[in-house]
Amino acid sequence: MKTITATELRSDIYNLLEEVLATGIPLEVTKGGRKLRIAPVEPVDKFADMEFRPDVINGDPGDLVHIEWEYSLDLP
Repeated sequence: MKTITATELRSDIYNLLEEVLATGIPLEVTKGGRKLRIAPVEPVDKFADMEFRPDVINGDPGDLVHIEWEYSLDLP
């Protein structure tokens, strides 16, 4: 969690709020020795902006355990 002062919040509030909304990571603000926390009410879907990659494995990753992985170590 990122911690900033109230002065830092005031100077860049719009960018900081956009960052919290985009990442879902709360922002802690200190003022006069006390702390406030800015956090999104709704959870952020971290997978919403993922790019489709057709060359990535589709299916059950557990199936990879049973594949015969052949390799050769030619050590001196």
